[in-house]
Amino acid sequence: MLRRFLAILILVVSLSWNLGVIDASAGDEDPRYREKEREALLGSAPLKYHGKWPFKRVYGIQEPASVIFSLLNLAMNFHGWLSFFILVNYKLPLKGDKKAYYEFASLWHIYGLLTMNSWLWSAVSHCRDVELMEKLDYSSTVVLLGYSLIVAILRSCNLRDDAARVMVTAPVLAFVTTHIMFQNFYKLNYGWNMIVCVFMAVLQLLIWAIFGRVTRHPSRWKLWLVVVAGGLSMLLKICDFPPYEGYVDAHALWHATTVPLTYIWWSFVRDDAAFRTMNLLKKAK
Repeated sequence: MLRRFLAILILVVSLSWNLGVIDASAGDEDPRYREKEREALLGSAPLKYHGKWPFKRVYGIQEPASVIFSLLNLAMNFHGWLSFFILVNYKLPLKGDKKAYYEFASLWHIYGLLTMNSWLWSAVSHCRDVELMEKLDYSSTVVLLGYSLIVAILRSCNLRDDAARVMVTAPVLAFVTTHIMFQNFYKLNYGWNMIVCVFMAVLQLLIWAIFGRVTRHPSRWKLWLVVVAGGLSMLLKICDFPPYEGYVDAHALWHATTVPLTYIWWSFVRDDAAFRTMNLLKKAK
């Protein structure tokens, strides 16, 4: 499994790198060349081109810092998901039908796959933001945020009934689908997409914050740490600034902050699985 994962990752990133090298000869159309000309004439601060800062490329990679941090997030989520998979299927007690006692296990498995998919396309699009890669990056991020919002509601409210889960999932799924179709087939609006993403992120942070406040979960401190630090890190997404020395901007730093938070988050998910399983076993006796 690990070998196939690494092989696919290397193939996709290599393809994106090749696109960057081929397109690096764009001449005057490249924002880097425009920026050099502007600095020579005016000497002022960098400007955005089509909503993006000009970066210094490394081996054809457009935003090297963001690519590195995206891959680190991908690796951290893979480690977190794999450790969770091993925990619920091999370390914790199972039911008679070999299924996990933890009622939210399947939700977290899907969440893990969506996070890895999102960070993969993040790395690829930061290598070279051609339109297709950019849309895949934005779409996978919106899907992840929408799904993680659903998981936040289901887990915090302890919804285990299928009908209740459908009632929560349906409106969120409809909203996410409509937004993605609008962005991909009508108009790719960066500002509106940012508002939607921030709204869904803040909403689920508030839900987890309330859950951490009202519950007696033994690992609620991890939840609080991720909520507070995650909320603060979002300021980097909102308060944008140009890349330092042409390499590291606010967006790249935001990617960097999510690496340790991802480790803590999956630690909470594993603790939650163990906590719920032990409680269910006690009730069964």
